[in-house]
Amino acid sequence: MKHNPSGLTGFPEYSHQLSARNVAQGLPAPMRAVLGNGGLDQRDLWERETQTLSRPLANLRRRARDFAERELAPHALALDALEHWPVGEQPRELEQLLVKAGTAGWLSDLLTKPLGSGNPLLASQPLTMPAALKVEEFARVCGGQMLLLSANMLGQAPLVLSASPSIIKRRLLPGLRSCLRGEPYLFAFAITEPHAGSDVEDGHGASLSKPRLVANRVPGGWILNGSKVFISGGDVARGFVVFAALEGEGYESWTGFFLESGTPGFRAVRTELKMGMRASGAAELEFIDVFVPDADVVGKVRGGWSLNRQTLNLSRIPVGAMAVGFAQAACDIAINYAKSTMFAGKPLIHEQHVQLTLADAITTTSTIRAHMWAAASRWQVRQSTAAMVKFGATDAAMGVIEQCMDLLGPNALMHENRLEKVWRDCRLTQIFEGTNQINRLAVIEDLQHQFLD
Repeated sequence: MKHNPSGLTGFPEYSHQLSARNVAQGLPAPMRAVLGNGGLDQRDLWERETQTLSRPLANLRRRARDFAERELAPHALALDALEHWPVGEQPRELEQLLVKAGTAGWLSDLLTKPLGSGNPLLASQPLTMPAALKVEEFARVCGGQMLLLSANMLGQAPLVLSASPSIIKRRLLPGLRSCLRGEPYLFAFAITEPHAGSDVEDGHGASLSKPRLVANRVPGGWILNGSKVFISGGDVARGFVVFAALEGEGYESWTGFFLESGTPGFRAVRTELKMGMRASGAAELEFIDVFVPDADVVGKVRGGWSLNRQTLNLSRIPVGAMAVGFAQAACDIAINYAKSTMFAGKPLIHEQHVQLTLADAITTTSTIRAHMWAAASRWQVRQSTAAMVKFGATDAAMGVIEQCMDLLGPNALMHENRLEKVWRDCRLTQIFEGTNQINRLAVIEDLQHQFLD
C-alpha cells in the first residue's frame, strides 16, 4: 500500500472504511455506547490506562508524571554523569529536589492525612497502589532520583507495619512533618550485611549465615556492633530502621531498632560507585557500641524477621513498578527515534520490522504494568505474589530495553539519548530487594505445600 501522510505505510488511511479508526461505526448506537468508539478515541495509551483508575489514583498518576517532568527530568543526565561525591555531601540539585519533593508531599504520602500527606480519598487503597503509581512515573524519568525519593518509603514501612502508636508518633510523624516544612527527613531500611547479600531475604540462606550486626542487652536498652552495606539513601537519611541479631543467636532472633543519624558510634563510612541509579547513594553503615533504648525497638524483640519479610512483600511491588517505568522510558525513546529518524526518504516508523519491534515492546510493558497493578490493588500481599511481580517485571523490562536498544543501534549507546542510562538503572532492579533468583525461590517457598504429597 502506498505511503500517505494520513496513515503509516502498510495501513489504510484514517478516512478509509477499512481503517481501525472506523471499526465501531458500523455497529448499532447502543453497542457503540457499550463498546466505545474504537479508533475514534485518540487518547494515547497512557491516558487510556489512567482512565481505568479511580479518580484519586488517576489524579495521583498525573501529578506524579507532572512532577517528574518538571523537577527530575532537567537534571537526570547531568547527575548521572557527575563524579562520585564523598559520603555526607550531595549535589545542590538533589538538595533542592528533596526540598521540593518534601513540600509537595512526595516524601510523606505513605500515610494519608492527617497523619501523612496522602489524599484522604486514598485511605481505602492498599499502601502499595499509590506507591507503585508514583514510583513508575519517577523511574520513567530518572532511576537515581526516583530511588532517592522512594527508598524513603522503604525506611518508613517497618515503622508503619509495627503498628506501634508510640514509635509512629515519636519517630515517624515528626519526620513526615519536617519534610512538609521543607526540611527533608529521609528514612532508610538497613538489612543487608557484609558477605550475606540476599541471605537476609531468604530463610534457608539466613539459617546458614552468621549475623554481622549484633545487639547486646544492657540496662534500659541495647548495644549494637557491626555493619550494614548497600543501604539505599543511607548517606543522607536521618532516621534508620536497622535489624540486628541478639548476641549468640542467629537471624531468627532478628530485632528491629530505630536510630537517628548523629547517634554516637553510628555513621555512614562510604558510598559505592555504582553502575546505575547514581543519584542515590548505597551506603556502608558502621555501628560501634551504639546504644538504642528499649523504647526504640521496632515491633517485638525477636520479631524482626517477620517485620523484614512483610516489608519486602510490600516493597517488591514498587520495585516491579520501577521496572515498568524503565520499560516505558525505553518505549518512549524508541518511538521518538523511529518518528524522527529518516530512512529512504520517510520516517523509520513506516518500516514494518520497526513497527513489529515497537508492538512487542509496548505490549510487554502494558502486560507487566497490568500484572503489577493487579498485585498492588490487593490489601493482602503474599510472598509469592510480590516475588512474581518483582522478578517478572524486572526481567521483562530488561528485555524491552534491549529490544529498543537494538532498534536504535549505535545511537543506543550515546549518553545523551538516555537509553543506555535506562539499561544501567534497570539492571539494579534485578538485584536489590532480593536477587531475581532469590525471588524465584521465594515463589516456590510460599507455594511448596502444593508440591508436597
